[in-house]
Amino acid sequence: MGKSLFIAEKPSVAQEFANALKAGGRRGDGYIESDDVIVTWCVGHLVTMSYPEAYDIRYKRWSLETLPFLPKEFKYQVIDGVAKQFRIVSGLLNRPDVETIYVCTDSGREGEYIYRLVEQMAGVKGKIRKRVWIDSQTEEEILRGIREAKDLSEYDNLSASAYLRAKEDYLMGINFSRVLTLKYGQALSAFLKSKYTVISVGRVMSCVLGMVVRREREIRDFVKTPFYRVTGSFSLPSSSSFTMEGEWKAVEGSGYYKSHLLYKENGFKEKKDAQALIDSLTGPEPMEAVLAGFERKKETKNPPLLYNLAELQNDCSRLFKISPDETLKIVQELYEKKLVTYPRTDARVLSTAVAKEIGRNIGGLKSYGPMAEFAQEILSQTAYKAIGKTRYTNDKQITDHYAIIPTGQGFGALRSVNPLEEKVYQLICRRFLSVFYPPAVYQKYSLDLERKKEHFFASFKVLESEGYLKVAGKGDDKSQEGGKTADLPELLEFLKTLKKGMALELLSMEIKEGETSPPKRYTSGSMILAMENAGQLIEDEELRAQIKGSGIGTSATRAEILKKLVSIKYLSLNKKTQVITPTLLGELIFDVVAASIRPLLNPELTASWEKGLTYVAEGSITSDEYMEKLERFVAGRTYGVMKLQNQYTLRECFDRDAVYYKKEASKKESGKTFQRQK
Repeated sequence: MGKSLFIAEKPSVAQEFANALKAGGRRGDGYIESDDVIVTWCVGHLVTMSYPEAYDIRYKRWSLETLPFLPKEFKYQVIDGVAKQFRIVSGLLNRPDVETIYVCTDSGREGEYIYRLVEQMAGVKGKIRKRVWIDSQTEEEILRGIREAKDLSEYDNLSASAYLRAKEDYLMGINFSRVLTLKYGQALSAFLKSKYTVISVGRVMSCVLGMVVRREREIRDFVKTPFYRVTGSFSLPSSSSFTMEGEWKAVEGSGYYKSHLLYKENGFKEKKDAQALIDSLTGPEPMEAVLAGFERKKETKNPPLLYNLAELQNDCSRLFKISPDETLKIVQELYEKKLVTYPRTDARVLSTAVAKEIGRNIGGLKSYGPMAEFAQEILSQTAYKAIGKTRYTNDKQITDHYAIIPTGQGFGALRSVNPLEEKVYQLICRRFLSVFYPPAVYQKYSLDLERKKEHFFASFKVLESEGYLKVAGKGDDKSQEGGKTADLPELLEFLKTLKKGMALELLSMEIKEGETSPPKRYTSGSMILAMENAGQLIEDEELRAQIKGSGIGTSATRAEILKKLVSIKYLSLNKKTQVITPTLLGELIFDVVAASIRPLLNPELTASWEKGLTYVAEGSITSDEYMEKLERFVAGRTYGVMKLQNQYTLRECFDRDAVYYKKEASKKESGKTFQRQK
């Protein structure tokens, strides 16, 4: 009987497979071997697409005469830095005594692509090939994945979509970057007074750049409008010291109802009109207001859905001020230490199969001090057994992997994690345990206070039952609507004794000046969410539905795309606040792309291509159909740019952009950079 070869994506994962398989035999150079098992590994990608000059040396020189570049057959090559490991893996794949190959690269499109390239370059023939698909690196999950491994051919459509995604990025990147650089690079260099400027564009990165620049321009063009609100301070009958604030609104019956003097129903355009209202309501002391009405109702707040990578990256950016790339590195480390499940997921729910065994994950957390009390409390009840019937379990919302949750194992590895990594781990644990708690329950009070037919309104929320907030913490309830949270004993007592017609003393009134706010700049975290939910930027319903499931980029690539835009200095990331802004160079690139290949800046393009990749993965369309559409698009847009003669008319756009930036002092002579004017 022949041997089984297990090929993982990286050495650390291969070691976990070796441990699970009890393959403690001879350790060779780049592999581990026992009597019937060999375990080897890639180190990420071992094979990549070849540069254009590999097809013909004339493609090495950038020239309009060699565009569009559309090879009929694509060439691939081993990456120089990992050539030794490729030779080792290739030799093992083709060893005569290897009968079955178990593909154990990451369970997703990119992991599939990593292996298929290696197999293609190694020329593997006549072997049984099985695909191991797992959600965590615990021993039982690895062994389950091996037991249930399917024939690799069942993943051929996924593989085809992976190849096409790479070809798409390759063709768009090479053709569009070359044609735009050749056409507009000189004009950009002249404006920036630099030696040369290469214009980098791509299906996803240009779309993200477009989102940031458009937001910056919205903020820039925003005209703040002042408005003036009137508030009243009322004394409570039960307290001589505590006062309550109410806000005036021009409701029906008010002398200002639908008046042209108003900015909105609760604010005036001019201060003098707000003062006139106060004057009309001012009278001999004590001034009295009557409780014209009140409403008391319960409000429940359910635990949020579980974390996917985008949600976790957003929360870590907000809470810990770390970039999405840093968050991904941390959660990947936690995954490799068996502490959490697979991180590169878009799903925020559990699968039915996992829900049935969820007691193991909860039970394991009894051994982790900070979560032990909560885990014990959940297990002492029986509600957790019904999680499969709730909104937190939905097989239809899962593509490759379910949500990120703690495995309930690997606590020995916690000794080697740093404080920030443990904070991220606890965040995942708290979100996970929250879903087994009941909703938080608030009592909501809305008060309507009347004086001289004018109405002041106040609202309060009283937390009656903390529910899931016991484990998540009150900061997890981000819903601030519905008024202030009432905690003071006098106010709580007053709210319990509300009666229509009761009188309160109006102590004073004041004008509060405000102004309309521009849109907020993206942070690294909110940008990741915006990339995931870019459907809100798309009008076409079908495209919106498609991008809702896949977004701009994927959970595995979004952080890297953002990192690249910062590294090539198209975007600037404030490390303290995680706020993202365009650089002058980035804004100039935006203008160039807007004047030449405008669809690259819009989510519609990404949505349509992502929809095509999904169709290929599902088997709805063929690779040939997709490639035909892709080549037509690339060729058409490339020829379109060649015909344009608008290089020098862009100078006006460049001048307009530069007004908002100033030169940064004491920079290196080569490659001048710019900093935003405050």
